[in-house]
Amino acid sequence: MIIPWQTLEPDTLTNLIEYFVLREGTDYGEQEKSLADKVNDVKLHLMDGSAAIFWSELYETIDIKYIK
Repeated sequence: MIIPWQTLEPDTLTNLIEYFVLREGTDYGEQEKSLADKVNDVKLHLMDGSAAIFWSELYETIDIKYIK
């Protein structure tokens, strides 16, 4: 089930994105980005629809996934 990012409280959304960014361990190239920059990047992806928040009822987990 897709959870619209707009329905989450701002602090909840930020905490979810921080968890996602820290868990992913994504490589951002030669220059490392700050946590705030990474969070902002994910927020932009959520806003433009290139990423979405998914809830799994089966596993009772939430995740952010990039959409092609």
